[in-house]
Amino acid sequence: MASGTGRMVPPAWLTAGLRPEPAPVPWPATVRAALALSLPLAAGLALDRPAEGALVSMGALSGVIGDTADAYRMRVFNIAVPQLFGALGVTLGTLVFGHGWLAVATLTLVALVSGMISSIGAVASASGLLLLLNAVVGAGLPMPDPWWKAPVLLGLGGLVVLALTLLGWPLRRAAPERAAVAATYRTVADLYEAAGSEAYQEKRHAVTGSLNQSYDLILARRTRQHGRTSSLARLLAQLNVLIPLLEAAPAADLRARRHGPLSPAVAATVRELADAVEHGRAESAAPALPPSDRPSDKAVAHALRHAATVVHETEPHPHDVDDRLGRPASLAVRARRATRTMLLSAPSWRYGLRLALCIGLAQSLVSLIAVPRSYWVALTVTFVMKPDFGSVFSRAVLRAVGTCLGLVSAALVLAEVPRGWWDVPVMAVLAALIPVFSAKGYAFQTAAVTPVILLLSDALNQQGFDLVLPRLYDSLIGCAIALVAGYLLWPESWHSRIGDRLADAVADAAAYAALAFRPAAPGTGASGAAVPGTGSSGAGTSGAGASRPGVDAARLRARRKLYRDLSAVRSEFQRALTEPPPTGTRAAAWWPLAIAVERIVDATTAARIRVAHGAPPPDPAEVAEVARELRELADGLRATDVLVPVRAHLPGDEDGVLAPLRQEVRAARAIAGPELPPDGP
Repeated sequence: MASGTGRMVPPAWLTAGLRPEPAPVPWPATVRAALALSLPLAAGLALDRPAEGALVSMGALSGVIGDTADAYRMRVFNIAVPQLFGALGVTLGTLVFGHGWLAVATLTLVALVSGMISSIGAVASASGLLLLLNAVVGAGLPMPDPWWKAPVLLGLGGLVVLALTLLGWPLRRAAPERAAVAATYRTVADLYEAAGSEAYQEKRHAVTGSLNQSYDLILARRTRQHGRTSSLARLLAQLNVLIPLLEAAPAADLRARRHGPLSPAVAATVRELADAVEHGRAESAAPALPPSDRPSDKAVAHALRHAATVVHETEPHPHDVDDRLGRPASLAVRARRATRTMLLSAPSWRYGLRLALCIGLAQSLVSLIAVPRSYWVALTVTFVMKPDFGSVFSRAVLRAVGTCLGLVSAALVLAEVPRGWWDVPVMAVLAALIPVFSAKGYAFQTAAVTPVILLLSDALNQQGFDLVLPRLYDSLIGCAIALVAGYLLWPESWHSRIGDRLADAVADAAAYAALAFRPAAPGTGASGAAVPGTGSSGAGTSGAGASRPGVDAARLRARRKLYRDLSAVRSEFQRALTEPPPTGTRAAAWWPLAIAVERIVDATTAARIRVAHGAPPPDPAEVAEVARELRELADGLRATDVLVPVRAHLPGDEDGVLAPLRQEVRAARAIAGPELPPDGP
């Protein structure tokens, strides 16, 4: 592709993953990685068992890569559960080592199971990955006898990482959850600062992601904790009172666009609350906000006062904390649901079959052709074929680039550093780079992990520099298999279901618009707002910030679900934009409509908040007409893959509360929709 200066430059979808993401150095993770991978090597050398020390370090490497959570409870799951599956995988691989086609059949079956369980969730995805990786390693490398020694040593490596991770737990306990809630408050402050500017939508996306993370951390940990003094009850209450602020934000953005910027006191007050949450302060301070008669300003003021009351409360009553926004079911119930979903889900079977086909081809190829240390081919396929990690195509390209970069450093180490005790400081340095480079992107993570794996492999088979070139060939072969058998041969790779996902989001937006202006349930008061929080702390407040007995929470849950779904749609778009044409170009064409749907939801929430704080309510017929237009748009998106501009009349009061919403719906219909007959609306 030629640039404006006449130079040939690669397309953006090809180079997107090669630009490092800005990220701070995670110093605790860096120190843990250095210790977890170097100490087992040192112990193995001291005991004259370097191969067994290398196996422990291999298990630690899996734990280091999987330690991605913040809360301690989740970190235990993220490290310990995958290690159990990894132990099962290496056991199966060891039992079929050297058995030719039996090994091919076994690894293909393991790949099918690994792919299917990866669709359940993040921990299951890591477990499926480690199950297959360790099975491939066990079937490709000679392991020490007896058969149970390898899984024990690999599991011991995971325990080393877990022990280092939990060293701070007695002192910090709920500190990660508290920091997450405080970070969410700060993203809300950034959102209000951006009200009325072009940066508003970007800040809202950051709020959605931060809020989702905080709820996931707190609700997962609070599943079995209901004590009156539980700090998690207070954190949940503090998180819940952000909901009225978030509901008021679209109205504040609309007000800022029409009448000028908001008072700086709003964002400053939210940041003060963030500091109070993070440090556990309970001093009382009433927010100093300028008076205003506008409904949007009143909504913001009520929400801020309510949030300040809850944040500065010493200890909310745990039974008053409403966690109906997504509290997890029991472990047994979730396990049954996950198993049923996995077995009955078409995407789960599709991915399992794709992965099984690629692994079967990789193992068959190395069984027919003499490839030294052939396990690397299947390892490459496994890493590339992780759909929840991003585009298969871009990951194959990035894997090849990252492997080449990693092999350069590995070649220097294997050629210049003598084997033995020098391996320990070298491993500490290389391991410390893994968390740093992982935050930069997949290609950089691959570049950091490759020399570590090669150094550990050399401790097992003593091939030295001779490992370098075969690993490059194996990686390229694995990338080629993933591209052909895991990407090109599957129609869904070329026919993205982005339109279907957007159609679902539009249909949900229609239902939300109808629900938002439904008359309040008896006993909810004028606002009808569902504000989860603490009953005692809500006393004396009014409007959207009030917490009243018998509030109708359906609208609130629908809004939270809709914003979560829109966040998932946005992530799917970002993945699709890295695909080559036609998928990438089609995603780019649909992208403006995705933005339009988000603006429709914001406009609906803004209108709802204005009505709750004094604006005249809309005519029910006007609401029904908007919902009908959105349902028609959803039906049109499901019926065509081509964007067809249309016109939507949508008459109504141009000075009414729904005027901005009708404008956003018109904009969405002008971007895409079904072809209408000449006499259509």
